[in-house]
Amino acid sequence: MKLTFLGGAGTVTGSKILLEVNYKKILIDCGLFQGLKELRKKNREELPINLNELDLIFLTHAHLDHSGYLPVLIKNGYKGKIYCTNATRDLTKVILLDSGKIQEEDAKRANKYSYSKHKPAQPLYTINDAKNTISHFKTFETEKWHTIDKTIKFKFINSGHILGSTFIQLSINGKIIVFSGDIGRKKPIILNKYKYINKADYVVIESTYGNRLHENYAIKDKLLKYIKHTYLKGGTLIVPTFSVERAQEIIYLLSILKRENVLPNIPIYLDSPMGVSATEIYYKYINDHHLTVDDIKSMESTVELISDVSASKAVVNDKSPKIVLAGSGMITGGRVLHYLDKLISDKKNSILIVGFQAEGTRGRALLSGDTEVKFFGKYHKINAEVFKINAFSGHADQNELLDWLQHFKTPPILTIINHGEPHQSQALKVKIKSDLKWNCTVAKMNKVYNFA
Repeated sequence: MKLTFLGGAGTVTGSKILLEVNYKKILIDCGLFQGLKELRKKNREELPINLNELDLIFLTHAHLDHSGYLPVLIKNGYKGKIYCTNATRDLTKVILLDSGKIQEEDAKRANKYSYSKHKPAQPLYTINDAKNTISHFKTFETEKWHTIDKTIKFKFINSGHILGSTFIQLSINGKIIVFSGDIGRKKPIILNKYKYINKADYVVIESTYGNRLHENYAIKDKLLKYIKHTYLKGGTLIVPTFSVERAQEIIYLLSILKRENVLPNIPIYLDSPMGVSATEIYYKYINDHHLTVDDIKSMESTVELISDVSASKAVVNDKSPKIVLAGSGMITGGRVLHYLDKLISDKKNSILIVGFQAEGTRGRALLSGDTEVKFFGKYHKINAEVFKINAFSGHADQNELLDWLQHFKTPPILTIINHGEPHQSQALKVKIKSDLKWNCTVAKMNKVYNFA
């Protein structure tokens, strides 16, 4: 048995882990690289796998950094199945179709304004490529063992990160290896908490926040503070929003504030076709979260959902105060750019960052205090105020990661730390070694790890 990290090692993006065992090749996640240009360029590199020899893909959850490279594999000839939960399949369909659309639009815009060195610029994949990916999905129930062959079986276990997200527990030749994917919070806003696993010989664990603890305060109160502050300036509050999980959490909190009669009387929009579709999927899987029927009704009456392009343009051009939730969460593309194009240079407006911002993204640039940001082929002066709420994170912090690990009854033979920037992964490694006395290492890109 051996593992090779083809992404998500030394970075929080592009997650891909190749497992080779018993003459089988299995890929755990198939994510898109985002952020720094040197990382994004990897999306154009050929994956060092003979796709005719790849037997199976497991998907821990739907986020683009775990699923977004799937259409490339399908386009290049992968004919096998993609195993996941029902909710992950539904959300991934929405995310990949949106990604294909953005890829096409970005290439079209680059060609129109001639700001790409490629002549012509080509999308990494298209909407049709994304559509062709959907038929490869095969879904399974959680908390049950499923058989691949006589020596390999697997179980999906709720990880509490987003709707449908799971840990993958594999039993191979009597040895158990667990892939964490992304781990959620101990007390999620709307999801069910992550489950514990009591046995593993090998563990691969994420470390997005392996070096820090999340702030502990009432998120709802902080959200209201920034809403009121921007309203008193006569401005618009722009919330670059991850369309899956974060958008639904914010809508839920806004609905509570509305019920408490403390919100200013201004319109609230979710301007994201993907966010709209994802929100409807959340309403569908009522057993996978703790929202009540009344909660859902309140959410539906609080926020106006916008998918239509003409309606979006009307809101963008409306100069009156409002709250806008728009994708993408790291400001790497999507409709939020059109709002920023109109509003980022005016100091009466505010931008609220509500999630992790990968290195090299526009969101990270805003948080770093940059004075200008580039999109649509030109630089835009940043005069709008920039705020952040850290506690919104869907990733476990260091204490929560340790909490999950401590529930293994005996120490794994080896714990491999991935999906974190170097200082985050190293900090978690030190903590695991000092507190748990476990054998652990930090994953390195393209390094092969052999197991007995």
